[in-house]
Amino acid sequence: MWLMYLKVFLVGGFICMLGQLLIIKTNMTSSRILVLFVSIGAIMEAFGLYDPIVNFASAGATVPITGFGRSLAKGAIEAVKEKGLLGVLTGGLTATAGGIAAAVAFAYLMALIFNSKTKKY
Repeated sequence: MWLMYLKVFLVGGFICMLGQLLIIKTNMTSSRILVLFVSIGAIMEAFGLYDPIVNFASAGATVPITGFGRSLAKGAIEAVKEKGLLGVLTGGLTATAGGIAAAVAFAYLMALIFNSKTKKY
C-alpha cells in the first residue's frame, strides 16, 4: 500500500514540478501551460503512451491536468468507434462531464461560502 502512495506522489509531483519549472524558467502564462499539459495528455493517449503511466501510478497520472487531456482524448476515441465522426465532438465532453459538473458545482459552493477579494500587488 505504501509503495502505491509513493508512486502516486512521485508521478503526480513530477508533473506538477514540470509545470512549476515552466512558470519559473519561461515567460509562459499559467493559461498556456494549462493548454500545453491538456494537449500533452491528449497526444500521449492518442499514441497509447499514457496508459502505462496510469497503470503504474493511477491517481498520480489521472488527477493532474494531463489526466484531463487523456480523458478528453479517450472519450473521443471511444465515441468515434461507436458513433463515427460525430464522436469527435461528443466523446470528450461525455467522458469528462462528471468532472466538469463537479468543478462548477464546488466552485459555486465556495463562492457562496467565502468572500473573494482583489489581489493587491
